[in-house]
Amino acid sequence: MVMTAGDEMTPRVEECIERLERVYGIPHLKEKNPLDILVTTILSQNTTSKNTHRAFRQLKKAYPDYETLLKAPDKDIASYIRLGGLANTKARRIKEALGIVKRDNNALDLQFLEDMEPDEALNYLLALPGVGPKTAAVVLLFAFGKLFMPVDTHVNRLSRRLGFVPSDASIGEAQSILETITPREKYCSLHVNLIRHGRAICKARSPLCHECVLEDICPSSTVLSHKG
Repeated sequence: MVMTAGDEMTPRVEECIERLERVYGIPHLKEKNPLDILVTTILSQNTTSKNTHRAFRQLKKAYPDYETLLKAPDKDIASYIRLGGLANTKARRIKEALGIVKRDNNALDLQFLEDMEPDEALNYLLALPGVGPKTAAVVLLFAFGKLFMPVDTHVNRLSRRLGFVPSDASIGEAQSILETITPREKYCSLHVNLIRHGRAICKARSPLCHECVLEDICPSSTVLSHKG
């Protein structure tokens, strides 16, 4: 049997997953409204998690249902999500995306994606305004358990530092590689715990390599430690 690069990498990915689960626990998919996930993920673009959740709470308080939001002026929606940045753009994209969903489904509901083949559902979401590979993968993984690996800022940074993904890979290439080398039942765990680890330890600047549970299996740890 010929070993591929993915076969050789998988044991180290599994070791990473196991160590992170010991530190952060095993994440589980929770039942959530797919539209809530879609809107939250659009809001998360180019801002922090804290600002994303604050903006989403303010939006839901102002518009308890998406029918009401869809009828609201863009400028009013933008005023509630201003703290997340790019408010005018995000307000327009959210309304446009919701409008297309309602047109296609005759209802503000994404549940119809559950019955689609994974790639068909992915392509549907990617055609919506403001939806890229990460946003689509987040909706499909966390709302429907479809096996996609979302690559956000933290996952992108850590997967490169850990040597799982080449430094010159695009986001799409990084997603494809991670989906290949990660056990399918662990997509959620690796995604969530890389984010947690990226926020707490493996920061963009001054990573805390001496506190990192992955230090001895991270090919970047020596370089990063000296930079920190």
